[in-house]
Formats: sequence, C-alpha cells, structure tokens
Amino acid sequence: MLRRQARLRREYLYRKSAEERERSIYERKKKLKAALEEGKPIPTELRKDEAELRKAIEFDDEKHEQTRSHQDDEYAWAGVQDPKIMVTTSHDPSSRLKQFAKELRLILPNSQRLNRGSFELSQLVQACRANEVTDLILVHEHRGIPDGLVVCHLPFGPTAYFTLFNTVMRHDIPNIGTMSEVYPHLIFHNFSSKLGERVKSILKYLFPVPKEESKRVITFANQDDFISFRHHTYKKVEGQIELTEVGPRFEMKVHEIKLGTVDQNEADTEWRLRPYMNTAKKRKMLSA
Repeated sequence: MLRRQARLRREYLYRKSAEERERSIYERKKKLKAALEEGKPIPTELRKDEAELRKAIEFDDEKHEQTRSHQDDEYAWAGVQDPKIMVTTSHDPSSRLKQFAKELRLILPNSQRLNRGSFELSQLVQACRANEVTDLILVHEHRGIPDGLVVCHLPFGPTAYFTLFNTVMRHDIPNIGTMSEVYPHLIFHNFSSKLGERVKSILKYLFPVPKEESKRVITFANQDDFISFRHHTYKKVEGQIELTEVGPRFEMKVHEIKLGTVDQNEADTEWRLRPYMNTAKKRKMLSA
C-alpha cells in the first residue's frame, strides 16, 4: 500500500511538473491559430517553430484544444463515485466544537466523525488514505467558538483553509427544522473569478449528486469574499415554496489553498490571502 501511494504521488508530481510546458505549447498554438484565422503576420517568436506548430494544430481535435491541469486529476472521479468524508477537530476540543463537528457530519452525506485524541496529522492522513477517504475536514476553535475549517482532498490535495465567522449552532436557531440526510441540492452564488471557481470546486465535490426529488438545499453565497453558508429544507404549500432553516449557519473566508495534503509543510502554495489584498478596492477576489 505504501509503495503504491509513493508511486501514485510520483506520477502526480510528474504530471504537475509537465503542466507549464504543456501550457506554453498550448498558448503558442493558440497565438498561431489566431494569426492564421485573422490573416495577420506570424508573430516573430513563433516563426522558428511555425511548421511544427502547424502540424500539431492539424492533429488537434476539440478534445485536445484545451490543456489539462493537475486540477483535472484531483477531481477525476467527482460525480462518478460518491465522496467519503472524515470530520475531526483540533486537539482537546471543547463541547461546543464537538457539537459543531457533529452538525458538520450531518450536513455532509457519507461522512463520519472521528474523535481526534492524540492522533497527529500525518497519522490521520495515512489512515484516511488506507480507508479510501476522499476528504478530511478539520475544525478549529478559539475559546470555544469555531473559527477555522480545513478541507483536505485526498490522496494528494488540494487543501483549503477557511476562517469561520458568526457561527450559529442548530440549537441556537429558533423554529429549527428537522435534519434531513438526503443528498442536498447546491446553490453557489457569485463565484465567477478563477479563484472563485477553484473554491467552488473544493466545496462542491464534498457532496454527492442529489436526486431530483430531494427537498434539501445548501447555499454558498459570496459577498465581498465572505461566503455565507445556509442550510434549508423546502416544501410546497398551496402552490408556494416554503423554506425552513435547518442550520447551522456561518460565514467563511478562504485564506490559503495548498497543492498538497494538510500534513505536508513543504507543499506548494497555490494561493494565499495577503495583507495588502484586504482593502476595499482589491477585496473582491472570488467574483470577477
């Protein structure tokens, strides 16, 4: 098992290292194709390789007009196989954090909750891989208030780090509805930038494909890079849709995405929130 994981990791790293070369070739072919279609002179930097690029363009079909990336490999089985999720906490969790982890387990279909105990991150990741877990979720707290969420996609990443705000538990919401465990429909609002699409994929693939008759809805609504999480069930009453909040509710903000698992300190950073980004002018990063 360990040798197989090592081999798969090497293959993943090789594909990732080849991305820049493939992307460069793709961009050069794109420039040449645009020049030929518009009847413009061939760009100077392409003249040396014009014949080779023309030949490559001739053999390209619709499937190969777009280059693949490591992101295609990360979620290659999404929608084909249901995700399998493990939810756990930081060390020595408070009763409130334990309750929040239980509620997350109910939110995410096909998930289990694990008592953290004395397990180290490397042990958790290794155990999850051995049991074919697709995502490991860790929740953190500050003085009994949940303030952090880590989503680690397995076996090789990515890992997204979120800060939580205004967390309200189910039992703190008045007139709360009963928790349904059917697969939910998902609503994503205002994730139109490249970073927004990346965050949307990380969150979307935590959930399996729902059945059409499902009456459960989970919403991720982005406003100024704060993602509001809401959880409802609905029913038709006299021709109208009646929503019932199920909870919990919270806001989340992504502050880092790493190209690796949560236990890999040496993993490359794909994106990180910088202090200078946190201004009114530059704040909207998840939406175009």
